[in-house]
Amino acid sequence: MTDRLTQLQDAVDQLANQFVASLFYVHKHHDYATLGPNDTVRQEAKNDGDAGGKEQDVNPYPADVFKAAQRELAQDLILKEQQIELLISVLPGLENSEKDQERTIRQLEQEIKAQDEIHKVALKENEETLARLESVIRSIKRP
Repeated sequence: MTDRLTQLQDAVDQLANQFVASLFYVHKHHDYATLGPNDTVRQEAKNDGDAGGKEQDVNPYPADVFKAAQRELAQDLILKEQQIELLISVLPGLENSEKDQERTIRQLEQEIKAQDEIHKVALKENEETLARLESVIRSIKRP
């Protein structure tokens, strides 16, 4: 499993991708509308003989479909933001002072030293056992 910071970075990257995808969707599927009484919607003439072969920039969806999709995109963004907030809340050190963190580090270092001593003793016992086993094996004679 990845560490918390990597999970947080992945979630932030996913949120950024969701923002881009949402903006693209809104740009691609919005309907033309006027903002004021003097505004007009300019319709460009379609030229089938264009060398560029450019697709239509906007493909408007019906208002109810577009609104439902916007709502779903917004819910997805909110859900991802809440996941990020949860990951941030479980990061260590947010509620601990620097002294508390230093004390914890010292305590962990002592635990590591104790475990290292136990490991050294176990290695020595292992070597002794292997030496005894080897001597027993060498002492066995063939009939």
